[in-house]
Amino acid sequence: MSQVAYLNVGKREQTKVANRQAILDAAREVFGELGYETATVRDIIRRTGLAAGTFYNYYRSKEEVFAALADDGARRFGPILKGLRGHGHSFETFVELAIGAYFAFIADEHRNWAARRPPGEPHLHVQGETPEMAAVFAEVRDALAEAVAERTGPMADPDYMAAACIAIARDVGDRMLERRPIDTAGAAEFAIAMILGGLKGLPKAPA
Repeated sequence: MSQVAYLNVGKREQTKVANRQAILDAAREVFGELGYETATVRDIIRRTGLAAGTFYNYYRSKEEVFAALADDGARRFGPILKGLRGHGHSFETFVELAIGAYFAFIADEHRNWAARRPPGEPHLHVQGETPEMAAVFAEVRDALAEAVAERTGPMADPDYMAAACIAIARDVGDRMLERRPIDTAGAAEFAIAMILGGLKGLPKAPA
């Protein structure tokens, strides 16, 4: 490949990244201001300044854009979660830090754009699992699997434990975002108590 061709490919890739980010940024604003149900693809396109054809090169519907937003959030939270591992924390401390970090993250996301949703519109879930969500799940599962292997946590199926922990954190987090003021400390304290209290009922490592 010639240098000119290489530079052209690089420029096209940069344009794709910029366009995709412009769409996601516009969607955050539109969903926040109009609400997910009311917002349309046309609203998002208008906010980007891109042509309709350009939008459809990346996403086929507002559902796909919303899933991409959720994926983007999971992508940014993943390194935060990963950074909590490998510091010699006890199993209980890791759970506490992970839950606290998650609630702080979603509260910050909410303040940045979701708080502009019309009153009464529920906090939305993405149906199914995106690749970045799967990566966050894997990070939680691996941390739990390490605790099982090191006999510092419950001797139970890491997949089931990860699913239960994430479900509690997600549902409590959604309720937290609906309240005013948003109480991250209170929500984290409740979720941690539910998770650690529930895990205590699982089989323990033999002494």
